[in-house]
Amino acid sequence: MAALVRRIVNTAKAPEAIGPYSQAVVIDRTVFISGQLGMDPASGRLVVGGVQAQTKQALLNLGAILSAAGCGYNNVVKTTLLLADMNDFTNANDVYKQFFSTNFPARAAYQVAALPRGGLVEIEAVAVLGPLTDA
Repeated sequence: MAALVRRIVNTAKAPEAIGPYSQAVVIDRTVFISGQLGMDPASGRLVVGGVQAQTKQALLNLGAILSAAGCGYNNVVKTTLLLADMNDFTNANDVYKQFFSTNFPARAAYQVAALPRGGLVEIEAVAVLGPLTDA
């Protein structure tokens, strides 16, 4: 059996990993993107403005990583939304649907006890490389 190639994706346009993990890993045509907080890539600090501002920044960070991997938001097939407070679900969705407006990726959403750096939201994703055709 031929070995699969693992490619590590890193970009300065998204925050550096704050632990022993990569921003993303590509295996074959699948891109696994680590959870993104609403952190400004330049300062490394959470953006101000609450859950909507942090959701927007997390999705912008996700987009920068997608671009570095060679794809975009339309290549995302699965996301996981982690919220510090499930009462923020609607506000996070209001921002989320600005980035994913049709043929939505599959998704799970959870309330968690805490997120790194005191974040209000974290978003991870799985994408596939190459053109997609909808059935």
